[in-house]
This record gives sequence, structure tokens and C-alpha cells, in this order.
Amino acid sequence: MRCPDGWNKECFYQKHAGAGTAAVIEQVTIHGSDGPALYMMANSASAVVALLQMGALELHPWSARTPKLGFPDRIIFDLDPDEALAWKQITEAVTVLKTLLDNIGLRGFLKTTGGKGLHVVVPIEPTLSWEHIKGFTKTIAELLAQTFPDRFTAKLRKVTRHGRIYIDYLRNAEGATAVAPYSLRAKAHAPVSTPINWSELALDLRFDHFNVKNIPKRLKQLKRDPWGELTNTRQALTKAIMKKVGYTI
Repeated sequence: MRCPDGWNKECFYQKHAGAGTAAVIEQVTIHGSDGPALYMMANSASAVVALLQMGALELHPWSARTPKLGFPDRIIFDLDPDEALAWKQITEAVTVLKTLLDNIGLRGFLKTTGGKGLHVVVPIEPTLSWEHIKGFTKTIAELLAQTFPDRFTAKLRKVTRHGRIYIDYLRNAEGATAVAPYSLRAKAHAPVSTPINWSELALDLRFDHFNVKNIPKRLKQLKRDPWGELTNTRQALTKAIMKKVGYTI
């Protein structure tokens, strides 16, 4: 998201690489419904700086990487709660999701969104298409909503979210994005979407609890990177795992 005049002025999303895109920002051809298009990739610190110089305050990457853009290597469960819910209710809900993932053999990593919700990110081997990843996550969302109807909803309509947490499985559709870890948010006090340990849920970490001013201190004081093992976690989303929640290919 670009906010050339500041977070509280007009902002807009940009995926396509324009004529003036800096050379350090790599480009990749995406084949969409309107034909091929060039998208931007920030694969270096210099590229991130170039995006900042363009006024980009939020970075929202795909869950797939080149050259296998059709096969995601991350699953994202976006827990989007009703604003009236207490932090304890949110943490209890995300713990239910963690327990389910643990039971079916998948390890999830946690982060704040810089807003009112939480993201659970599950690294996987890039062997399945977007269609199957979306189908699998939809099945989990619906399973949780059916099992705990007072806590969860899998329906997009806001009228269904009163007093509940919407599990946004649509983050796993082809072309969908989610805010990057350590990305700023275009909001007051510059919140930062921050990787956290599961043990940190005792504190209310919503909104600007982590922000551009205190994140450097947090990083210096961390004894262990909460996501330090994410890239080395090798787990495949097998037919046996998917069958456990009722999804079959």
C-alpha cells in the first residue's frame, strides 16, 4: 500500500510495476484473467528501501514464491475478531486453532497484524495448487465454526461476526495477499505486524502495542527469534492430514 502523502491521506494498493519502478525492485510476470502483467518483488533490503521511497507503508506479499507461483509454501489463517471481543477471547480462539493444527501434524507460527486480529502462518512444501490450499483452509474454518458456533464464523458477511471471530481462509486464494511480518501499517502510531511466541499471548498485543518506535528495542532484547525455525520447518500437506479434517482431493 502506497501513502505518498502520509498514512492519514489518500492511500492506494499497487501490484504492477510502473515505468518508473526502481531497478533494484525485481519484476515477475503474472498471468491473470486480463493477460500477462508485471508485478513487483522486493528480494533485498535495497528493494524494500526503494519501496519506502515510493511511499509504501504496507507490504502485502503472496504466499507463493517464484518460480512456483502456482503452489503456495505458506498457509495463512487470518483471525479477524468482532471489535467488541476481549483479548482473552481472541487468545482462547487462536489456541483452539493451534491445538487443531498440532493434532493433525502441522506447526503454526504466530504474529500480530498491527490491527485487532492475529495471523497463524503454516509453512508447507509447495506441492499443492491454490485451489486445494483454499479448499483445505475453508474446511478447517467451517469445522471450527460448526464445532464452536459461539466463537467462530467462516462467513464473510459482517452481520455473522457479532461476538465472533471470522476465520478468513480467503487469504489462501490465488492472487490474495496478507500483510508481511514486520510491515508497518498505515495507521496512527505506525503499528507493526510482529512475529511473536505463543507464550506471549498473556499481554494484549493488538493495534499499536508493537510500533515503529519500540520494535528495534524488542529485536535487540529477543533471546530467540519467534520465527527463527519457520524457514527450516519442513512439513507437507498430505492427503492423510487433509482427510483428518474432512477435506479430500
